[in-house]
Parts: sequence; structure tokens; C-alpha cells
Amino acid sequence: MPNEAIPTWTRDPTKPGSLTPLRGSKYEMIDSHLHVVNFIQETPGGNALIKAMDKANVGKAVIFGLPVAKIWAGQDREPPDYYLANDSRCYYYSYSDVIVAEMVRALPNKQQERLYPLICGFNPTDKYAFRHIERLYNQYPDVWSGIGEILLRHDDLTALTYGDAARANHRALWPVYQFAADHDLPVLMHQNITSVSKSDHPVYLYELEEALRDFPRTRFVLAHCGISRRVNVPFYHEMIKRLLDQYPLLVVDYSWIIFDVVICPNGKPQKEWIELTEEYSERICLGSDMVTKFERIGPELQRYDVFLDQLSETARANICWHTPERVYSRNKGKVKLTETSLDYYASITGY
Repeated sequence: MPNEAIPTWTRDPTKPGSLTPLRGSKYEMIDSHLHVVNFIQETPGGNALIKAMDKANVGKAVIFGLPVAKIWAGQDREPPDYYLANDSRCYYYSYSDVIVAEMVRALPNKQQERLYPLICGFNPTDKYAFRHIERLYNQYPDVWSGIGEILLRHDDLTALTYGDAARANHRALWPVYQFAADHDLPVLMHQNITSVSKSDHPVYLYELEEALRDFPRTRFVLAHCGISRRVNVPFYHEMIKRLLDQYPLLVVDYSWIIFDVVICPNGKPQKEWIELTEEYSERICLGSDMVTKFERIGPELQRYDVFLDQLSETARANICWHTPERVYSRNKGKVKLTETSLDYYASITGY
């Protein structure tokens, strides 16, 4: 969720200005992580999105809203537009998915085909959460490509959101994971692998792995490789390699600060991440992680070029296009719900 200066955007004062980054990556890609609704549940709309995608060399995009909304509290003189704008709280906001679905349906069919919308607007600590997914698939059966981005362990956002701390191993998510497995749908989740106060070992990794172990047929996508602001641990690439080795359906995305802080600090690609990407390119996606602000999609994705240039043609084609296409296109608009299946999913919410 970029809202800060990006190290790889630092301008070289010895070079003339250039508009090249606005045109996006030189490699056509699928933006695999794009919020089309912001924290006050506003969107520039589908036409603005398509125009920005065309300008940024983005052929397709995995899109979703935001499952939480930021409160404009009584004591706040200025209206907040981001979860870190001030100390006011956030709350779950299910209508976010309706905004996304209606935005997509308002586009011509040719443009709808370029989008892979996901369902995210549910409280992941509520054992009724699956009912929301049920309603959305009944109301918009032709729209959805999967589930996410579910906001679970998320540094400051966890502390600011009302209710229990959301986590990958919360039993309220068990029917959601089972539904995704049965219908071969991806589940994109933000799950920090550690706390901001523990940088020597991944204290929350066990929560993720409990879900991975209990649902081996679910196609989980770990957003940002489990990293966030002030969230980091030693030997990060070894941890990600071990997870990819151990859980065959797990996919990760390179988006937000994982790239600038770990993979390519100061614009210099790290050898171990190039090697990991070559080995697992069929399990890695790229994303801008823009929260609306579609005009910034190009610069966000252009910064990957320094890394993409060092990959083989096969690995580059996989992470730019083939992997996200395979993960998110499999069952778009194909899920058919029945009363029997709904009873089944409702029955597995128990502890």
C-alpha cells in the first residue's frame, strides 16, 4: 500500500528529467495486486482504471477493494484518507465488494475480461464470514476470480482495527479456505510473518503454516512475501524458499516494500533473490499494490525493470504474465453454489 517515497525512485540530478517511468515497465505485465477502492471506500472508477492500465503497459489486473474503512472521528479536524493518516480506528466494511462488482459490470465486456476481481469485504474473525462470500457469489456469479486481499496480521492496521486480531489460523477462515480449495480459487492474504518488535525470528509464521498444513489443496497467495513496515527477519529469502519447497500450491507476490527493502535495496537486485525467482518463477507474481491513485501504477511497476532485466526470458515471462494468469483465471465466473454445498461449508465453522 504505497504511501511513502520509494528508494528506487531517487532521481539522479546529473540526468535530465524523463517521463519514461509514467509509461510503466517495458515488459507488458499483469498487475497482480491492485486496490481499486481506498480506505474511505472511494474509487476513480473503471474507465479511469482501464485508461491508467493502458498507459502503464498493464494488460490485465487482479483487483479488489479494501475490507476496512477509516473512521473520521469527532476529534479529527481533517478527514483522513489513509489508515495511517491519524490515530482513529478502522472497521470492517462489506460494501467494498459491491463497489468493485458494480464498477466491473459497468465496463464493456472486452474490458471486463482484463480484470480478475477478488472478494475481500468480510471480517476474518467472524464465523459468519463465509455467508458474505456466499451472498457475493449469488449476487455477482460472473464477476469473481477468487478471495482477497484478506488483511490479517498487518502491523499498525491490526492495532487500529476494531475487534479481535485477524490471523491466518483463525477458525472463522476454515470454511473460506475449504471453499477456495473445492473451487480452485486463489486466496490472497496479508499475513505478517513477525511483529514490529521482533526482528530476530518470525513470531507469526506458525499462524500461516497452520493454515497451509490444514488446507494443502488451497491455492494461497502470500502478499508481499509476508513483509510490512518495520517487519523483517534475517535470511528472508531462505524462509521464503523453505515455504515454497514445503507447500507446493503456495504462491507469493512481490509488491509494496518487499521489493525496495529486501529484494532490490537502493535499486540493486540481490543475487539470492534473482536465484530464488529463477527457481520458483511459476509461483511468483508482481503487483503495484496501489490504493487507487491509478496514475502511479506506471512508476510503481517500472521500478521492477532493474530486477526483471537480470532474469531469464522464461522467468521474466512467468512472473510478469504466465503465473498470475494461471493462478487467477482458472475459475473466474464459474463457481456455482448449491444449498447442499452451503450447508456443508456452514458446518465446518466450529472449533
